[in-house]
Amino acid sequence: MSHWYARATTNAAMQATSWRAANRIFLATFVGLLTTVGVFILLVDPYGVVPFSLPFERPISSSQRQMYPQIVRTGRYDSIVVGTSTSRLLDPAALDRALGGHFASFAMPSMTAWEQVQVIDYFRRTVAAPKAVLIGLDHEWCGRNSDSAVRELEFPYWAYDENRWNDFLYLLNNPTLEVAGRTIGRLLRLIPEKLREDGFEVFVPPESTYDLARAQYNIWGPTGPHASGPARPPLQLSEAERSAMVFPTLAWLDEGLAGLPEATKKLLVFPPVHVNAMPSAGSYSEALQAECKTRIATIARRRGAMLIDWRIASALTTEDSNFWDAIHYRLPIAYRLIDDLGHIVEDGRVSPDGSYRILVR
Repeated sequence: MSHWYARATTNAAMQATSWRAANRIFLATFVGLLTTVGVFILLVDPYGVVPFSLPFERPISSSQRQMYPQIVRTGRYDSIVVGTSTSRLLDPAALDRALGGHFASFAMPSMTAWEQVQVIDYFRRTVAAPKAVLIGLDHEWCGRNSDSAVRELEFPYWAYDENRWNDFLYLLNNPTLEVAGRTIGRLLRLIPEKLREDGFEVFVPPESTYDLARAQYNIWGPTGPHASGPARPPLQLSEAERSAMVFPTLAWLDEGLAGLPEATKKLLVFPPVHVNAMPSAGSYSEALQAECKTRIATIARRRGAMLIDWRIASALTTEDSNFWDAIHYRLPIAYRLIDDLGHIVEDGRVSPDGSYRILVR
């Protein structure tokens, strides 16, 4: 009996020792793997924020909110475009030729008005002499509920402050590891680059694949193009009714423009959308949009900005073949806008076909 007990005790001790050894091996492997991943992220540093990361040119990834500060810090750009996807096709290289300066595109899908102001402020604080700021204005600026969007949880404050040492805590996570892996893949030419170094991306399909019938379905829906009926006169509102309209984001626009140097060229643009995406004539929504434009014009005059409006019914916005869907125009239209913008800034040229209005010179 004592012999059996001694053997059982010995086996139990050996098992305990084996488990402890296994636990140590597991812990050492886990810590080693975690350390390796951490060192990999910090050395690759896909967002260009770590002071001691490897010195190589980092391609721009699709994590645009985190990548924009890196573009600014290169020192190559003195002008920027901000806005949503309705401004995304404004090619910075073409803007350079039309307006002068060196543009970078910081427009991205669903970019809130609040985020746009944060980017503009970072640009102002980082670039010694900002030459031009072009802001694409759309529903994000004229919506009454834009200030209630969940933005603080998504916006990477850490990438936009002056302290680059506090970025470590935000880098050691799975999304950053994925971005770091894609960075290495692009450097090795295993993954094609999505964004140009100035932030520009042609996010719409290739022009060679354009299908008018498909575009009309996207614009009008399954019923196809339809007549809008007789135009109704604009809704007549009292001064009190107009004053009661609330646009929370316009205070941010005013502050953002006020913070820019006086010498900075400030360009406010309403990009075109298809007329079917605009408020119907005579509606309250149309009156709301008109009031928003009026208030933005007041801000533009106060801050020395130019305001141009393509978001109107015109030969451009009523032609289905100019658009992929109700809010996204085609690439040739983007270059037409840039060409028009150059002439507007240079000599104040009025639109020959009424496709835009210069609201504030």
